[in-house]
Amino acid sequence: MSETAYKPAKIWEWNTKNGGRFANINRPIAGPTSEKELPVGEHPFQLYSLGTPNGVKVTVMLEELLELGHKGAEYDAWLTNIGDGDQFTSGFVEVNPNSKIPAMMDRSEAQSRRVFESGAMLMHLAEKFGAFLPEDGPARTETLSWLFWQMGSAPYLGGGFGHFYAYAPEPIEYCIDRFAMEVKRQLDVLDRHLADNEYMAGDQYTIADIAIWPWYGSMAKGILYEAGEFLQVHEYTNLVRWTDMIALRPAVKRGRLVNKVWGDEKNQLLERHNASDFDGLDV
Repeated sequence: MSETAYKPAKIWEWNTKNGGRFANINRPIAGPTSEKELPVGEHPFQLYSLGTPNGVKVTVMLEELLELGHKGAEYDAWLTNIGDGDQFTSGFVEVNPNSKIPAMMDRSEAQSRRVFESGAMLMHLAEKFGAFLPEDGPARTETLSWLFWQMGSAPYLGGGFGHFYAYAPEPIEYCIDRFAMEVKRQLDVLDRHLADNEYMAGDQYTIADIAIWPWYGSMAKGILYEAGEFLQVHEYTNLVRWTDMIALRPAVKRGRLVNKVWGDEKNQLLERHNASDFDGLDV
């Protein structure tokens, strides 16, 4: 270690100016910072989210259920602007004590229940409606294995590679190189698997596909962090094939627009309360 290299202090202290672009949404404590109730619509499911990959998982799932004819899956999707600190309000923290989007209230039964963590939401909805999760056998095991693979792997893609490549105050070669290597490995894992499988769990479209597509599909198309050339994602041809196939699904086209606040306005639906809200959008 050189004389000028960073050396950790004996006791860590929070430096609020040392967080990069998203410094205002990261803090070392939990709990609410302001009092504010969440809005509640008329539908069975109340979703509080933003159109990030984790948010897209749930809106795609809900739209897929509606596409199958499950009218009980109707939902209100309320915009949670994490840049403004909406996730730290008392109402949001009551639904998700971890202050991360998405958060959901299931009001379809007499006893309302909160559901947080996107993977838990996918499982909850799949089991409630009996869709996109095989009931038993090897297919169910495979689906859950890939679902939890995504939950464990994506932080390396997002908080690791994405942060240091796109959002850190200054580029750090070691960090970018370390996480780029890991993301390339993950892309290779998916590409090798999809060489022999139509979908993640075999020949069935499941919550594993719904969970993985918003993260790794976006990466396969070079959209996520605009790092396609850097990572040479076009080389993962099986992953690209799978990505393109899922992108054509009507429910996916709708779900990816919900709570989206960036890009072309024709591809944004800030809040979703009825199917007619998609009228006029690029779906």
